[in-house]
Amino acid sequence: MKYEILYGNAFPVVKCDMQQGESIKAESDAMISMSGTLDVNGSMGGNVLGGLARRFLAGESFFFQTIVASRGPGSVLLGHAAPGGIIDVELDGTYNLRVQKDGFLASTFGIEVDTAVQNLAQGIFSREGLFVLNVHGKGTVFLSSFGAIHAINLAAGEEAIVDNGHLVAWPDYMQYRIEKASNGWISSIMSGECLVCRFRGPGTVLIQTRKPEAFAQWLRGMLPSGS
Repeated sequence: MKYEILYGNAFPVVKCDMQQGESIKAESDAMISMSGTLDVNGSMGGNVLGGLARRFLAGESFFFQTIVASRGPGSVLLGHAAPGGIIDVELDGTYNLRVQKDGFLASTFGIEVDTAVQNLAQGIFSREGLFVLNVHGKGTVFLSSFGAIHAINLAAGEEAIVDNGHLVAWPDYMQYRIEKASNGWISSIMSGECLVCRFRGPGTVLIQTRKPEAFAQWLRGMLPSGS
């Protein structure tokens, strides 16, 4: 299957050119348009417990949609609701990918999506919550974000500090810890950052250049009083 990501970082879509018999799994309602030779079906992408875990623990949709080139070759356009980027990640089966809520858009055959449990501190104090998506297998994963997606590549022993509202995805072999943005609590709160995530390499952390909470706060400030 050939694919390309169209229209840059603001309002991108994924165009997949599929041969007869090929299929792709996507988040519910991701399909924008498709050829008449393709069919779309709803599924849980696993068992009922897996679907319930994604819905009530990770905050994702209970169902996936599977798009199949049933009657010949064709193309499908996939997109997401937020104004933000889409990135493709190749998984070779040697590690799992931890993904934020709403970060999974679609994947090729051979990729599975379930949930993983973070430690208590990460679950309570990070924006991601106690449960995050766990993406694994061999194939291509398409991730979506709010804002553009930026990759932070860390060498062994190198560290990066990320605002806890900007995480998109990271490999499961990378650990991070929650800490104050500054030396003291008052300074951390006054800085506007408060809590941050400290990652240690080697590995690649994917972040989003905007966060929904800050945008919602800005939007409320633009609305007339009482709206």
